[in-house]
Amino acid sequence: MPTRHSEMSRAFLSRSDLRLSPPNGCKMNKKGLVYYNGILAGELEYRNSEYLFRYDSAYLSENSLPPISFSFPKKKEFYRAKNLFPFFYGLLAEGADKELQCATLKIDENDHFARLLKTAGETTIGAVTVREAS
Repeated sequence: MPTRHSEMSRAFLSRSDLRLSPPNGCKMNKKGLVYYNGILAGELEYRNSEYLFRYDSAYLSENSLPPISFSFPKKKEFYRAKNLFPFFYGLLAEGADKELQCATLKIDENDHFARLLKTAGETTIGAVTVREAS
């Protein structure tokens, strides 16, 4: 029996803007470091036409640290997706804030991964931040 949460997830995943492949401006093999309350939790990467998330081994082995999201239970294996994971997409600004960030940082509004790496490193809603790896 479908739950309200699963219905909302399906609706979110069916949105056309989430189905976009990374635009031409998205460089291959981009990587971000994912932090939970300032603690390195894992790496998010775009490689070979897919998004990958994997927990950092130190974070994974610390039982007192929670998963970054209910949609990412702690495990050793990679999470894989053809589109940016909805959890990370949810960290992005919308509307006028999105337009301002993209204009100021010269980012394509449809390059969600670049937007995430350039704008989610300091202030986000919740405990998770993402910083571009050097």
